[in-house]
Amino acid sequence: MSSRRLLPLLVPLMIVSMILAACSAPAAPAPTAEPAAGTDTSGGDSAAASGDTSWWSEAAAPYAGVTLRGVSESTPASRYVEEVLAPMFTEATGINVEFEVTSWDEMYQKAIQDMEANTGIYDFVYIEQDIIYTYLGRDFLTNLTQLMADNENLASPDFDVNNFTSFIDNFKDPETGDLYGVPMEAFIKINLYRTDLFDDPDIQAAFEAEYGYPLSVATTHEQYRDNAEFFTAYGEENDMDLWGTTVQGHTGHPSATYEFVESIAPTYGVYNWGVNLDTWKACVDNGGEMNSDTAKEALNFWLDMLNYAPPEATSSTWDEVAASFAAGRAAQGWVYGENATWIATDTDRSAVVGNVGVARSPLSDGVLEEAESGEGYIGYYDGGAFGVPHSSRNKEAALLWLEFIGQESVQADWAVAGSRIVMNSTFDDPKVQEADVATNGYYTMLKDDGPLYRGAPPFPFHNTLRESMDPFFWQALAGELTAEEALDQACAAAEAAMVQLGYGE
Repeated sequence: MSSRRLLPLLVPLMIVSMILAACSAPAAPAPTAEPAAGTDTSGGDSAAASGDTSWWSEAAAPYAGVTLRGVSESTPASRYVEEVLAPMFTEATGINVEFEVTSWDEMYQKAIQDMEANTGIYDFVYIEQDIIYTYLGRDFLTNLTQLMADNENLASPDFDVNNFTSFIDNFKDPETGDLYGVPMEAFIKINLYRTDLFDDPDIQAAFEAEYGYPLSVATTHEQYRDNAEFFTAYGEENDMDLWGTTVQGHTGHPSATYEFVESIAPTYGVYNWGVNLDTWKACVDNGGEMNSDTAKEALNFWLDMLNYAPPEATSSTWDEVAASFAAGRAAQGWVYGENATWIATDTDRSAVVGNVGVARSPLSDGVLEEAESGEGYIGYYDGGAFGVPHSSRNKEAALLWLEFIGQESVQADWAVAGSRIVMNSTFDDPKVQEADVATNGYYTMLKDDGPLYRGAPPFPFHNTLRESMDPFFWQALAGELTAEEALDQACAAAEAAMVQLGYGE
């Protein structure tokens, strides 16, 4: 990819310090990621679960007793790895797995510090789709394609790169096609809504009487605003702990910037954060779109949603948003799909079980057509992989571990527990189809609408760029800047950051 050609010329310490600074904001702990109610955590039909562990035990014999150490964000999918897959792997191979699940920012800090210092603390790390370009440019990761070629005796018959969805392409070198990560989660950010509220005849009648058209899940921003306004007033009038929408608007955490650039701006037709990928410019005067009239309209819409969101909105990261919706405090909202299953099915953690619907975000005219043609996208496709740091002292044993989690046979239970799918065949599994019914079609939406969503832009300076923009979104959410002021200042800061790194001069 041409965007990587200048990366080796960057000053290493500058990049690392900026990345670590970007990840230093405190994050609330993620919800405990227990398997969804009714989930079979035995490992399904995997060879390890069925007792046929001969290949794994023979291949792993030279590494028996080795301890692999890994780090990841505390998400439902990672918790399943920690609680189910790691013990299963140890039983099959004799290789121990110590898996540290922690906050998003601490995960990055620990992994980057280890790889940069070459200390070899971690044998596998979580690679989020948006950070892969930086990691490749810094030569932080082990080439798995080469590692497998050099160790043909470790090639599991149950692991096939071709089994994965196209999401795996995010973890390949764009020039050579070599693999640097095995996907472990992939999901879209969706709109959840309360079916018990939207389907209530009395509520429908009250809405239509006030707004002059039928209540339904929003397909336009104007309709979304009406819904948000109506349900906020409805909650107040009926003494309910209910608001009209969620907002991931923490005024001191990167999650706020992410919600705007990944979930709101694209629905208006502003893609790639408003950055021109050919010129590395962000401001309209220089050919970018970050401070365009359309972007300002989008930011004004999002800031307006604070009037209809729970009071914790300006302290909410992705975790708190999911918790707010699960507590029944919002009628609709933007929620990462990794939370869809537990919110819809886990009565121990969710107050809205049986009353959760899934939908696309509201869209401006023309956005869907641009997404269908490949010129744009309607929202965020999130996910990550496990990769082996270049500094690992146990690369061969780590390769076995990555192959183990990359078997088709372990995917279905993992998909139900973590609302994630990385293989097309998983969609057809009876367990996933049952979960699809329980979630009102989340997995069907992931399969059918997935191509309309997109991951982060191919920025080799992702965290550095976002860090330059964060303060202006935080100030806008705090009421200290207007949408117009925030985006005018953000685009200028973004361009300055890119120039400092050698882009867009």
